[in-house]
Amino acid sequence: MEDKKIIVSGMRPTGKLHLGHYLGVIKNWVELQNQFDSYFFIADWHALTTKYNQTENMIQNVRDVALDWLCCGVDPNKATIYLQSLVPQTAQLHIYLSMITPQNWVERDPTLKDLAKIMKDKQENMSNLSYGLFGYPVLMTADILTFNADFVPVGIDQVAHVELSRDIARRFNNIYKTDYFTEPQPKLTQIPLLKGLDGNKMGKSFNNDIKISDTAEITEKKIKTGVTDRNRIRRDDKGNPSNCEVIFDYWKIFGSEEEIKTVCDGCQNATMGCAECKKRLADKMNSTLAPIREKRIALENNLEVDEIIHEGSKRAQIKAQEVLDGAIEVIKMYK
Repeated sequence: MEDKKIIVSGMRPTGKLHLGHYLGVIKNWVELQNQFDSYFFIADWHALTTKYNQTENMIQNVRDVALDWLCCGVDPNKATIYLQSLVPQTAQLHIYLSMITPQNWVERDPTLKDLAKIMKDKQENMSNLSYGLFGYPVLMTADILTFNADFVPVGIDQVAHVELSRDIARRFNNIYKTDYFTEPQPKLTQIPLLKGLDGNKMGKSFNNDIKISDTAEITEKKIKTGVTDRNRIRRDDKGNPSNCEVIFDYWKIFGSEEEIKTVCDGCQNATMGCAECKKRLADKMNSTLAPIREKRIALENNLEVDEIIHEGSKRAQIKAQEVLDGAIEVIKMYK
């Protein structure tokens, strides 16, 4: 039987995940784990690039990410779930890749530029940016090449980084006259960006998100703040779903065709007010998310998540060591 192609993807542990993560990334992973040899990692080293002095919640944040993945359907029997820092082979491969990567390649990487902008926005001296932050793009490449991945599931905004990984893999192969590393291909996700409740990008730091783990009550309260058609001032004003910046977009994700039509008609004919529309949406979302949230609560009450992280990391180490040994042999290091 032909071996499955390999995919690698990860998330930084910044706390409990929101619906943007679920709809834009995790649901896709759940499908991909049936088709590919999948490695999904919690990127705790990457978290240190900008929050090296804010580690007091790191352990809980790691658990929260794993819990959210598991309750949404990422299956440790189908995919390898691991913690980046528990696979030291990635760090060793990062050293070798850093030796062959030109500095100007790293400096032009958009991921690095975005991270540097975050530091600048915090009014931190740019000269104080850490060595680890500058090495971020090469470490991300090491994450991918550690398993000689064929594909990396990404959004369109992350394609440039995969291109850098391809460039580094190609440079390694050219320097050492080999075809050892696969040049990874981006595997684009087709899910559009989920807006936050205020119409901007959904994010924890913007306080405009709905978390996977939120209760039904919190979800309903948050939905009440969601932006609708700003031109519809009064209850009996006729609205336009096309101008409904957030709530109607959520309906298109969570509602059935019949429900969406009912909401549209009610808005356009002023037979349904925005408050009623939001209440119905909250009920629909809560009913859809209920099984996920129930599973998360059950997982929170035992130590299974820690076992899954450690067992997955051990499995990841086996493949990572195999790839690392091959790279060391190609480079002709003393063994």
